[in-house]
Amino acid sequence: MKDIEKQFAGAYALRGVHFELREGEVHAILGENGAGKSTLIKVLGGIYKADKGSIYINGEEAKIDGVKDAQDKGISIIHQEIVLVPELSVAENIFLGQEPSKLLWINDRQKMNDEARSMIKALDLNIDVTQKVKYLTIAQRQMVEIIKAVSFHSKIIVMDEPTSSIDENEVEYLFEIILKLKAQGVGIIYISHKMDELIRIADRITVLRDGTYIDTRVTSETTIFELISLMVGRKLTEYYKRTEHKLGDVYFEVQNLCSDKVFHDVSFQVRKGEVVGFSGLVGAGRSEIMKAIFKVDSMDSGKVLIAGKEVRLRNVRDAIRHGIALIPEDRKKEGLVLKNTVTFNLTLAVQDKFKKGLIVHTKIRDEIVDKYIHAFSIKTPSPNQLTNNLSGGNQQKVVLGKWLATDPKILILDEPTRGVDVGAKGDIYEIIDNLANEGMAVIVISSELPELINMCDRIYIVCEGKIAGELNRDEFSQEKIMHFATGGTYEEH
Repeated sequence: MKDIEKQFAGAYALRGVHFELREGEVHAILGENGAGKSTLIKVLGGIYKADKGSIYINGEEAKIDGVKDAQDKGISIIHQEIVLVPELSVAENIFLGQEPSKLLWINDRQKMNDEARSMIKALDLNIDVTQKVKYLTIAQRQMVEIIKAVSFHSKIIVMDEPTSSIDENEVEYLFEIILKLKAQGVGIIYISHKMDELIRIADRITVLRDGTYIDTRVTSETTIFELISLMVGRKLTEYYKRTEHKLGDVYFEVQNLCSDKVFHDVSFQVRKGEVVGFSGLVGAGRSEIMKAIFKVDSMDSGKVLIAGKEVRLRNVRDAIRHGIALIPEDRKKEGLVLKNTVTFNLTLAVQDKFKKGLIVHTKIRDEIVDKYIHAFSIKTPSPNQLTNNLSGGNQQKVVLGKWLATDPKILILDEPTRGVDVGAKGDIYEIIDNLANEGMAVIVISSELPELINMCDRIYIVCEGKIAGELNRDEFSQEKIMHFATGGTYEEH
């Protein structure tokens, strides 16, 4: 791709961008939210038409006229949001739109199943091609997307945030598949915010910033900090912002929490000024435990204590009243009203502070909004901007502001930096550290082990709905966490 330009409403999304991919290479595209990564990929995939620039495949200029044309030219995109039909089988999804047929346009189901099995076998996968997609795990669905791309004889496969919703074991499995595709000569364009992941899987990394090409680095010849500097245009002396926290007394405690078939006999505690991490494989029950405490989900038995006293939480309103706030895992579905303004979202949980009956005290409301826009450096042209138009990192800061406006004493953050660029990650880490230093009890659920190891004072590990292990800061290691997360015992540890 040479000198690619794309404008929307007169503003440049891409300007003079270069990118190249070699046969059998993993080439990562790195950049903050809004850097132009998605726009560049959509130009390659035929979703957008470039205003200027050229695309060459095997040395010959290629005019890409739509998604089907891109597929015909060997280009497939596996989007972050998996696009499969849940009610169709694995084989039907793989061949959707290209079904082998018998006479009279009747689909040849046997041939379709046989060819799907052959593709799955070639990648050493164990997936039943007759099973409906809705019964597969997220990782298995991603594998089906990869097989679908291979079925189009794609030589260029784009993977957009492929590990955002899978656990450590499934990441290893995905990387094995990528190595097999490389060996078959497939070129892979890999987009991720997870720096450790890129260093490990990518052969080269191209950095975009503000819609422009910055540099391409051979991965083995660069460092995470050099890449971050290229991304954000300045040097970051520290990626994780953490100071030594002055821990107070136990402020928040959960005793013997149970919910049928979800989690069992869960007990833990958090001190004032402490950041406590929760780790575990996807489906272990971490999020469900926190949702039950916040009364989004139900629980069958157990006690919640605040400052040593048992509190009865009947609903979310009670939880807020007792100083608990939950930043949900899925900010788009559970944290924000995307088609409403920044002002609306920042003040949604505290309307009683400025609204009395039908009277709205706009001065008080605007003071709340200004406070969090400035405190968190939320990049928005106006408080009246639709939240949907903000980058992922700024959306996450709006969710943080929304709940901190309730003046919580206990803050629960579920995957606080998922889908957030590295600059915004640093900002969020600093916010968490500052809140702990102010005496707040903070709980962080994360699938990124480096995030927990670098930010937390203690870590609980959840396995199959139970607390499987607890580690103090001087015991932290990825190996120990994964030991408990995969069913290891204290005795073995």
